[in-house]
Amino acid sequence: MALFDIFRLAISSLLHQRLRSLLTLLGIGVGITSVVLLTSIGEGVHRFTLAEFTQFGSNLIAINPGKTTTAGVSGALVNTIRPLSFADEQALKRLPGVIDTVSVVQGNAAATYTKRTRRTTVIGSGSSVGEVWQMGVTIGRFLPADDPRTARAFAVLGSKVADELFRDASPLGRFIRIGGERYRVIGVMESKGQMLGFDLDDAVYIPTSRAMAMFNLDGLMEIDILYQEGISSHRLAERVKKVLIERHGSEDFTITTQDEMIKVLGSVLDILTLAVGGLGAISLLVGGVGIMTIMTIAVHERTPEIGLLRAIGAERGQIMLLFLGEAVVLAGIGGLAGLLAGAVIAWLLGAFIPALPTHTPWQYALYAELLAAGIGLLAGILPAAHAARLHPVEALRAE
Repeated sequence: MALFDIFRLAISSLLHQRLRSLLTLLGIGVGITSVVLLTSIGEGVHRFTLAEFTQFGSNLIAINPGKTTTAGVSGALVNTIRPLSFADEQALKRLPGVIDTVSVVQGNAAATYTKRTRRTTVIGSGSSVGEVWQMGVTIGRFLPADDPRTARAFAVLGSKVADELFRDASPLGRFIRIGGERYRVIGVMESKGQMLGFDLDDAVYIPTSRAMAMFNLDGLMEIDILYQEGISSHRLAERVKKVLIERHGSEDFTITTQDEMIKVLGSVLDILTLAVGGLGAISLLVGGVGIMTIMTIAVHERTPEIGLLRAIGAERGQIMLLFLGEAVVLAGIGGLAGLLAGAVIAWLLGAFIPALPTHTPWQYALYAELLAAGIGLLAGILPAAHAARLHPVEALRAE
């Protein structure tokens, strides 16, 4: 019996039992749809989170005071942590490959204009925020490069704060009170939205030294470094470490590179994508059980047909190939239908629910289709092997 004849017999058998074949296709199709849909949501969340996380750029190194360590002596006995200073920032700015730096202090205070008051995040920063953090100003300008010791009382508002305090009026040149102190508004930042739950638009920017005085701080909370493309973040971090140890006498600070954070976050999100895809794969296993059940029933129903085929010369391998072909065809067609349905549903979710990011990873879709075919093959092996072992005479006698 030729391979074409085996394929034709498999298709005709599936068409003869349309309802049973359709239900089997539906089981596999639902499984593939689940895999594609869940991985699309997982991949969409993955890309969205990384995009939000890297909107400040990827060539960044952050230095924070204090070293995360575990020791056998109580930290309350002695405190050798030296706060980060403006002098530290200037020393780091002189390192080869460093484009610019920005000092950061953060707190919370009330911003007041006439009778309107809004409790908001106050960020004390240097004049290089626009370049280092890749943030622009919609109107006006950002904080000038004043001497930290004599920084003028200027403020730049986040877009949400500007809208809440000034409504439709222009805030430029107006005076507001932040934490009880009087500041002149010189600019409004462009809208950036939220990043990992933090509203970047609900903030007010003032000079770092003034924020330190407002929140009674002795040192900087963070120094961010923007470095040139092509420079190894690890090597630059080692240079930063060496400079600060020379200045502080010990490693009483923590250095974090953006590359490290992105790598860790990407690994976590990859596991999340695989996990949700695995949940969909469970439906595929259920569909595989359905194929095995259908094929087992088909072997019992078609025992006389198998006996006739064996009697006219069909070999055991050809009988086995016939039933395996039926199982793989069922799984393959169901898989294709599931791929199409999953991609369409994912696209519709992204179109009608913009807050739910979706992106169909076609490599996972291909793996799902191959998995469906593999499940069909495995599910058909036992029934096909049973059919191939039937004795021709005994099979012909079966009713």
